[in-house]
Amino acid sequence: MEHIVLEIGLAICLIAAAGWLSTKLRFSVVPFYILIGMAVGPHAPKFGAFDFRFIDSAPLIEFMGRLGVLFLLFYLGLEFSVGRLIKSGRSIAVGGTIYIAINFTLGLLFGWLSGFPLNETLVIAGITTISSSAIVAKVLVDLKRTANAETEMILGIIMFEDVFLAVYISILSGLLLSGATSVGGIILSALLSLGFMLVFLIAGRKAVPWLNRFLNIRSNEVFLLFVFGLLTVVAGFSETIHVAEAIGALLVGLVLAETEHRHRIEKLILPFRDFFGALFFFSFGLTIDPLTLGGAVWLSLGAVLLTLAGNYVAGMLAGRSAGLSPKASSNIGLTIVSRGEFSIIMANLGKAGGLMTVLQPFAALYVLILAILGPLLTKESKLVYGLLNRWFKFDKTAAAPPDRSKAQENHPA
Repeated sequence: MEHIVLEIGLAICLIAAAGWLSTKLRFSVVPFYILIGMAVGPHAPKFGAFDFRFIDSAPLIEFMGRLGVLFLLFYLGLEFSVGRLIKSGRSIAVGGTIYIAINFTLGLLFGWLSGFPLNETLVIAGITTISSSAIVAKVLVDLKRTANAETEMILGIIMFEDVFLAVYISILSGLLLSGATSVGGIILSALLSLGFMLVFLIAGRKAVPWLNRFLNIRSNEVFLLFVFGLLTVVAGFSETIHVAEAIGALLVGLVLAETEHRHRIEKLILPFRDFFGALFFFSFGLTIDPLTLGGAVWLSLGAVLLTLAGNYVAGMLAGRSAGLSPKASSNIGLTIVSRGEFSIIMANLGKAGGLMTVLQPFAALYVLILAILGPLLTKESKLVYGLLNRWFKFDKTAAAPPDRSKAQENHPA
């Protein structure tokens, strides 16, 4: 314990180096943070006072990683509110339902066909269903696609996924963490979780005028203390009733998004989200021994292939249901294929529930592959669409070559 400060400093330096390398390569930072965590840990060497095993500091790093999950979901809650979700429109609801239904069903089938028990299959379906909003948002900004026709649908699906995630984690956490085994126990746990969410959101919206007055604090220091206190108390209380603490953080974000202090909170919370979020991915990497990944390689590759196909089909159907062009619909499926923080949260939920240990390396490899492929496919979406359009004829006018004889008739030499 005497070198704990040195170990924490060493971990932050490694994370910073991984982040710097990702910016140089213009790639998502998520796989780099996980990889650098996997490169060190209990199997790593020790050089004098520089202990790359992070044995003494592991509990503190894990705790800061848990804070990272809270800040990630809290910030996502701030990005949209219940009111904004309702106003998103019928097309987003239809598109989001199509996307979730296809990917979740494929995840369940994949887990079942792979021979996993019910609880593990439910976790695998959660891992393979939810996109990484952080990676998707970064790709849209980096590639300057925020004004594209399909971007509204992409953001709408991400919001729809967040709501599905909140409901799904609340149900799954009740099943895994409460120890409910009977149908009645499962239903009771689910109703308790969903009831807590509903009551909190209704009470929170009613309390918005009071929150506007209460948070009208000039000092940023005191303002942040109140926000952090509310965040951690609600998240901690959620855990006591077998609702994932991350859902409590999301609920706090949803409520505070309705207040007039939303933009101030976003601005002040952003550095904490980035710092502790990076530690979350690093701490997840620390738990993975690279020597154990071999058993999850084929499982991860199979899930990746299924996700690529399911995502593309879901994107095409969702886009076409909203009246978008085949090319714009294709961009939807390619842009939201990345998996990241939510898949890791689902894997950690499985670990907390004492499920099969293969879920951790499976999630790590699955996230790594799609976190790399996702931005690459989005960048080359025009090429991918052109190749697929030749085979499937999505856009017959684009696929068919121009009629030169008619062109010559209209424009004689």
